[in-house]
Amino acid sequence: MGKHSYGGQFAVTNGAAGLDPEPLSLAENDRATVAAQLGRSPRAIRAVAHRCPCGLPDVIESSPRLPDGTPFPTLYYLTCPRASAAIGRLEALGLMAEMTDRLSSDPRLADRYRTAHESYLRHREQLGHVAEIAGTSAGGMPRRVKCLHALVAHSLAAGRGVNPLGDEALDRLAPWWTSGPCVPAAAN
Repeated sequence: MGKHSYGGQFAVTNGAAGLDPEPLSLAENDRATVAAQLGRSPRAIRAVAHRCPCGLPDVIESSPRLPDGTPFPTLYYLTCPRASAAIGRLEALGLMAEMTDRLSSDPRLADRYRTAHESYLRHREQLGHVAEIAGTSAGGMPRRVKCLHALVAHSLAAGRGVNPLGDEALDRLAPWWTSGPCVPAAAN
């Protein structure tokens, strides 16, 4: 378990060689908390990939295939409704278009973003090969920015320095945890 500069914790999980839809180490109270955050049962959840400084999960790691067999390319899924709302406000301000434009004019940034995409793909592939989504990561990587939620989830789960645009979006967010947990913590 590592720590982010603002106090959250992240854990990069190691997937099995084959596709394993079962959670790695997911406490029932974490599953219940994530369900409360999402307003529905989580699908294909494998593990808590990051914990908010308040102690609750805010990013989960998902299996690359849903229980019904549907491919699911989103490896890291942001669950905290406060963080999601704050990121939605950044999207509404036009940050995604601004970042996409910068990818065209800044080769160093584009290279770092492509490296983040490759890292995302490598980690998901460790969980199992899903031909239908091979080469597809999340958030528009590697050529554009289409979902800041996915990029921030990647930054929180993988740690600073992996996804430059996820880190940048995260830096623009006010601390969403300061007023306490977003949902009541589920009991064990």
